[in-house]
Amino acid sequence: MMRRLWLAFLTFLALTAPAVAQDKATLVADSVAISGGSTLTATGAVEVFYRGARLTASRIVYDQTTDRLTIDGPITLADANGMVILADMGEMSRDLTEGILQSARVVMEEQLQIAAAELRRSGKDGRFTTMTKVVASSCQICPSNPVPLWEIRASAVRHDQKERQIYFDHAQFRVAGLPIFYLPRLRMPDPTLDRATGFLIPEMRTTSQLGVGLKLPYFIKIGDSRDLTLTPYYAVGQTSTMEFRYRQALANGDLELNGAVSKDDLIAGKTRGYLFGKADLDVARGYSLGITVQSVSDRAYLLDYGISDTDRLASGVTLTRTRRNEHIDIRAFQYQSIRAGDVNTVLPNSVADLSFTRRFKPAYLGGEGQFRFQFHSLWRESTVNFDANGDGITDGRDVSRASAMVDWRRNWLLGNGMLFATGFELDADFYAIGQDAAYPGTVTRVLPAVSAELRWPWVRGAAAPGGATQLIEPVIQLVLSPDTANAVPNEDSQTVNFDEGNLFDFSRYPGSDVRELGQRVNIGLTWTRIDPKGWTIGTTVGRVFRADDLGQFSAGSGLDGTASDWLFATRLETAGGLSLTNRALFDDAFDFSRDELRFAFTQDHYDLNASYLWLIADPQESRPVPISELVVGGGLDLGQNWRGRVSGRYDFEAEQTTRAGFGLLYRNECATIDFSVSRRFTSSTNVSPSTDFNLSVVLGGFSSGADGRAYRRSCAR
Repeated sequence: MMRRLWLAFLTFLALTAPAVAQDKATLVADSVAISGGSTLTATGAVEVFYRGARLTASRIVYDQTTDRLTIDGPITLADANGMVILADMGEMSRDLTEGILQSARVVMEEQLQIAAAELRRSGKDGRFTTMTKVVASSCQICPSNPVPLWEIRASAVRHDQKERQIYFDHAQFRVAGLPIFYLPRLRMPDPTLDRATGFLIPEMRTTSQLGVGLKLPYFIKIGDSRDLTLTPYYAVGQTSTMEFRYRQALANGDLELNGAVSKDDLIAGKTRGYLFGKADLDVARGYSLGITVQSVSDRAYLLDYGISDTDRLASGVTLTRTRRNEHIDIRAFQYQSIRAGDVNTVLPNSVADLSFTRRFKPAYLGGEGQFRFQFHSLWRESTVNFDANGDGITDGRDVSRASAMVDWRRNWLLGNGMLFATGFELDADFYAIGQDAAYPGTVTRVLPAVSAELRWPWVRGAAAPGGATQLIEPVIQLVLSPDTANAVPNEDSQTVNFDEGNLFDFSRYPGSDVRELGQRVNIGLTWTRIDPKGWTIGTTVGRVFRADDLGQFSAGSGLDGTASDWLFATRLETAGGLSLTNRALFDDAFDFSRDELRFAFTQDHYDLNASYLWLIADPQESRPVPISELVVGGGLDLGQNWRGRVSGRYDFEAEQTTRAGFGLLYRNECATIDFSVSRRFTSSTNVSPSTDFNLSVVLGGFSSGADGRAYRRSCAR
């Protein structure tokens, strides 16, 4: 008989029972026979397709009088929900949703495997699958080592496909074949479920300050759009803590609250804790509303409990809208410093900002212009109108500023390939200053600036197919602006960063309180080489020359004097995973005021990154001593699913390691084990040096959340 004879199973069923279109089934087999007018027998490579389910077997007998299928294995049943059932033999209903299978094995989402002596399907559309004498695991079993890394043995298991939950009766959890613990009842989510009420994976945390502790998160699904996670954290004899996280998805945004309440021996008799909250909402007319709340009981809490390195808390609201030629940003924030030595009463605690920016194209001038209006106001709690603590800032100074700025720029392409550009900028500021004897109550300032710029880009194309492309571009820019301006408080431009990004800006100051003054010439040269083999190298060299030294900049900025330090920036990227950048400022004698080096190298089995920063001492930038610091990190695949990682930070000026960390990760198809150790060596009046140990274990196959990578083992032959 012809191999894999196609017959319409529906033809037979239609002769024996009414059916509608969606109930039609298709049968494929080597041979099909109908006997007695009510029995169909299909043998040889049998396949049945029905309502998204696919059944394969060696032989199927359908009895119309009982409306049942008798199936001889090996049997494979894959339903529309992603479940695969393997069995030796069985009996099922015509629609494949009810029945009993012997010596069955269930595979869910190609992750969790459940082997059972007997499997029974019941309920509407096969909702319930009940199994007896069960072994469940997501580990691959090899003939050379039939004992899985972990397994759950149970007398019975019930899987609810609608709720996507798995219920174990008399469950025994084993690791490498050894019984670890027993539970009379155990409920776990199946691999298709994202969110379900229940316990999450526990985490062990040990610190030198709090001792050995255990975190046991409990997830509560409040609805499709809300959930709450409660995490009791108990360290023996040191702390009792309840952490929480609340999340809610709104119709126009989302909300998240994180916090904790603690009683510990570090600060006896005091209830400690923190609350961080954030909401992002889309409101009317294209505006986005952001709400941020940050609060903590004391300066050391976040570091003591390993929550965050945040040292300045910000609570407030933002309202923003961005269009093609327009940006609006409104914000109001309350700040609190938890840095050692900071006194909040003399810091700007309350800050309000409004910024409106609009781009435009002048009808007669051509080019492109921009208009910006800003309002900025800050308030301090102190009422002292002079510098009582000697930090160079009046203790109680309050400042409000309204600023309007307009700028314009146009480019011309000359016949020899040069690019000529000219532009201007006009800034007008009005200040209202309170509680500062050094300034009058109001100050008005108007600062114009004009520029002329000449660029000459030289491009060298590939001399041969597959060759490299090179670009050399020298630039010279003349900027004219006043030498003097009315004195105003400097609140937003305390630190200046001179780099290739602002080499040709009207002002190198980051804020609006201080503007760069005087006549100056900015020069620069950029060279870029792009190789079709996948690597690119680029270099920028620049310098600023001034007609007069107006004493605006400190030595640490690299911009002081009539000639700035040389700016030298280099970047290199290769197809092999190497990334290298360096930015340096140095004078004619090659004395460096700043140097920053970043290195990263990524390969399939390892990665390495490092950065080094050098800054000279500069009291004007609140840096009384130099900074010389190295930060390193990396990871290495150790083979057999193991990966190690290290990190560290070393302060060369203090001649000590400030932070160090080590981690070891094991991951295969059925489990992820993550162990890490970190050490903070520095101390202050708020915190002491501490060492943290963390251990977490995640079992594969329960609930979703895989990272999308394959870790399936191959059995050795």
